[in-house]
Amino acid sequence: MSEEKLGFFARLKAGLAKTRNSIVRGIDAVFSGFSSIDDEFFEELEEILIMGDIGVSATNDILERLKEQIKEKHIKEPMECKQLLVDSIKEQMKVDETAYEFEEKQSVVMVIGVNGVGKTTSVGKLAGKLKNQKRKVLIAAADTFRAAAGDQLAEWARRADVPMVGGVEGADPASVVYDAVSAAKARGVDVLLIDTAGRLHNKKNLMEELRKMNRIIDREFPDAHRENLIVLDGTTGQNALVQAREFGDVAELTGIILTKMDGTAKGGIAVAIQSELQVPVKYIGVGESIDDLQKFDSDEFVNALFDVKNEEGGPAEEALSAEE
Repeated sequence: MSEEKLGFFARLKAGLAKTRNSIVRGIDAVFSGFSSIDDEFFEELEEILIMGDIGVSATNDILERLKEQIKEKHIKEPMECKQLLVDSIKEQMKVDETAYEFEEKQSVVMVIGVNGVGKTTSVGKLAGKLKNQKRKVLIAAADTFRAAAGDQLAEWARRADVPMVGGVEGADPASVVYDAVSAAKARGVDVLLIDTAGRLHNKKNLMEELRKMNRIIDREFPDAHRENLIVLDGTTGQNALVQAREFGDVAELTGIILTKMDGTAKGGIAVAIQSELQVPVKYIGVGESIDDLQKFDSDEFVNALFDVKNEEGGPAEEALSAEE
C-alpha cells in the first residue's frame, strides 16, 4: 500500500478520534455491560448509534441485519456480536465498483453544496487526483456569485496544474458552463469539473440556475457521462443531511464528498447520509493538502471509526498496508 494512502488512513483514524470516543466507548459499555442479548441490549445499542449521528434509518437497518445474523449463528453472548455489528456497518457503507466510472469516461462533473463546506477546495483536489491518473481535466468556475470564488479556484487549478474557464464575478453561470463545454469538446478534455454557487437561502434562483446549466450540458454535450457530487461538511452532523435533501430536490445526486472529517465528533453522519439518501459517499477529505481527498473505502472508514484490529490480530493499518 502506498505511503500516501497509509498516511491518509492514519489521519482519518486520528480525525475520527472524537467520534470514536462518543460512539465506541458507549458500544463497548453495552457489549461488556450486558450478559444476555435481549430487548434492553438492543435499545441501548440503538440509543448509542442514534446519538452518534448514525441516524434513525441507518440504525434500524444495521440492527435488523444484526438481529438476523445473531439468529442465524445462534449467538448468545453480547461480546460475540461486536464484530457482526462492525461488519453490518461496513456492509451498509459499501460503494459499488461502478461509482467511479466517470473517472474513466468523458464526463461532466457538477460539484454542488452550500458555501463554506469545502466545495471549491474539493474541486481543486479532485482535479489534482484526476490529473495524476493521466486524465485531461478542465475546471469551470461557475460560482460567479461569491466574491473571490474564482480567485480561490484559480489557485487550486494552478496547484493541480489544470486549465480553468470563467471565474469573473457577476458573470452568468450558464454562460460560463456553455464556454466550458465548448472548450472541453474543442480540447478533447476527459473530465470537465464545474464549481457551482452554493446559496440555499435563495433556493428558487439556485434551482433555476442549476436547471439552466443542466439544459446546456444536455444540449451541447449529450454523450458525456454525468455526475452531480454534493460536498458536505462532516462537522455539521444532521444538518448535512438536511442540505443533501434540499439539493437532491434540485439535482439528481450521484455521490457525496464528505469533507472536514478531521476532528469531528459527528463522523457517524457518513453512515446516516448514505442510508437515508441511498447516495454513496464517494470521496472523503481529512485535511488541506491536495492529497487529502481519497476515494471512500467502507472497510477503512469503519476500521478507523471503531479502531478495530484485523483478523490476524495486528493493527488495522498493517492489514491495509498488506493490501498493495
